[in-house]
Amino acid sequence: MTATVSTPAPGTAPGPERTKAKRRSGGGLGRYLIIRALLIIPTIFILVTVVFFLMRSTGDPITAALGGKLPPEQLQARIHEAGYDRPLIVQYFDYLGQILRGDFGTTFTDHQPVTQVLITYGAATLELAFYALIVAFIVGIPLGMVAAYFRDKGQDAVLRVFAIICYATPVFFAGMLLKLVFAVWLDWLPVAGRASTSSEIEMQTLDSKTGIYLIDSIQTGDPAVVGDVLAHAVLPGIALGLLTAGVFLRLVRTNVIGTLSTDYVDAARSRGVRESRLVRKHAYRPALIPIITVIGLQIALLLGGAILTEKTFEWKGLGFQLFHYLSARDFVAVQGLVALLAVIVALTNFIVDVIAALIDPRVRY
Repeated sequence: MTATVSTPAPGTAPGPERTKAKRRSGGGLGRYLIIRALLIIPTIFILVTVVFFLMRSTGDPITAALGGKLPPEQLQARIHEAGYDRPLIVQYFDYLGQILRGDFGTTFTDHQPVTQVLITYGAATLELAFYALIVAFIVGIPLGMVAAYFRDKGQDAVLRVFAIICYATPVFFAGMLLKLVFAVWLDWLPVAGRASTSSEIEMQTLDSKTGIYLIDSIQTGDPAVVGDVLAHAVLPGIALGLLTAGVFLRLVRTNVIGTLSTDYVDAARSRGVRESRLVRKHAYRPALIPIITVIGLQIALLLGGAILTEKTFEWKGLGFQLFHYLSARDFVAVQGLVALLAVIVALTNFIVDVIAALIDPRVRY
């Protein structure tokens, strides 16, 4: 009697190897997150290095800030006291040591630690970025779905042009145009600032101020203060949010069109499901996953746009202060703030990558 030996089907891994493969695939996420965390270190190192040498390419910070305002003897004495007459490479390694200790320098103009400037004005920039992201989601995602639904038709062409205008228009120009129309001509909204003087005075009386005016205004319990804060936020939020809304619109459109061509959507279409329902129910969620992955990149774009937006609307956040330090040629403050923002952007991108990897099972390395 001949014994029958069962052999695995071609292309099918045996039991032990299949178990190992599962373990390897399960550990892919962990390895990916570890690699992404380790990449933060060289990213911050490169950004800090570039900022340092770009700032030093114009000379030492004391000469830049006080040159022509002090006699040459006093100027040289201050340069020597601060150590800016030492070799550049020595200054560079000293600066790296300061950053490792969490010291990003002290401003010349108002003698504040750069970290304190971040704490004082960072809440305003965070609030503005929050408003801008809301505008970007409200405008970019629905219009991207509409563009995909009317693919290659007139509505699609108009929306694609609108997207190009959104992210190609300088944010300061968009801000000035919005101010001219809605604040000057129509007189619907405030011209500038984060809140009116009376609202700011009322919020200053709070015991637990956060620096985020929306939260502080809610704490006052006065609907008029909340309405005033939101009214001041409309134009800056739209000006900065449209910059990102154009990116979201194009991204959602592309991904919805790609999802609509998949097999399971074709199967649903063959069962008589309407095209509008396919867009809303089947193509909507898969198209949002890439949005999460680009939010980290958009944070850097928002922080860059916040400088011009805050200056245009006198929104006193980090961008407004950075512009002030640039005007005063306070290169220590500029260098410290830019380096600190680079660290924030790198950490934000890591967090976004973690979220994307947890949500999208295709992100495995």
